[in-house]
Amino acid sequence: MDAAEFAPLRRRGPHRPGGRPLALAGLLAGLALAGLAATEPPARAGGADVGSSTPTLGEPLQASNSEQMALTEYLRRRGVLFYGAWWCPACFKQKHLFGQEAGNRLPYVECDKTDAGRERCEAAEIRAYPTWVMGDRRLEGVQSLEELKRWSGYPGAVTEP
Repeated sequence: MDAAEFAPLRRRGPHRPGGRPLALAGLLAGLALAGLAATEPPARAGGADVGSSTPTLGEPLQASNSEQMALTEYLRRRGVLFYGAWWCPACFKQKHLFGQEAGNRLPYVECDKTDAGRERCEAAEIRAYPTWVMGDRRLEGVQSLEELKRWSGYPGAVTEP
């Protein structure tokens, strides 16, 4: 390809029709519309949770095992919070590590769906997703289940010397 043939390709910059940002904008708009269906908090029936505490993060395909369920319930009892955003692939990956049932029960705070969520996360000084908070301790980024066990003091967790 000589310079004359290459010229039309150069004109297709990031802000011109046919540029990648327009395609990216379309993709993001589609994702935003897809996420609108999951804006309601979990329903309550007879005082029990119905639905997911993490509806905006998608649904893991695998079932949870007893270890994943026990860790989720332990984290909930300890008052741990998992902060994330509906558009965050790392947040979905984190949820996926817990499997379907346990992932749906994680103590999750959505940081980018509503003004109230954004304000709550700003007040908690959340700077990265996912972020795990327990009192004044925090972890940023995707954590293995073993790391979450060590960090939270889960009974029977392997601690490093």
